[in-house]
Amino acid sequence: MNVVDSSAWLEYLAEGPSASFFAPAIEHSAKLVVPTVVLYEVFKKVRQERGESAALTVAALMQQGTMADLNAPLALAAANASAEHKLPMADSIIYATAQAFNATLWTQDADFEHLPGVRFRPATRR
Repeated sequence: MNVVDSSAWLEYLAEGPSASFFAPAIEHSAKLVVPTVVLYEVFKKVRQERGESAALTVAALMQQGTMADLNAPLALAAANASAEHKLPMADSIIYATAQAFNATLWTQDADFEHLPGVRFRPATRR
């Protein structure tokens, strides 16, 4: 299973330099888990930059994976991950979701760089 964080989704959608690194995780929707907070963050950014129609298209693409809602057990796991790894709220929810699904987390967010179960590719400046 794979979880792709918001930064990696945005890199893929923008066809950035690391898009091909994230493509296998995103394009294999049968093994893709999408935390609802990632859906929120990506939809918001795409809507802001490219309009609501583009954002809705992206949201439909993202929802081809398994959607992972934030429930009570996941919220508690995220709070523990936040405390243990000093992660911001959204990042802790994303990480806890990956852990809950025994998934690999794909990212270019340096907050995750040294955590177990993470495939990290540093963001390139454009």
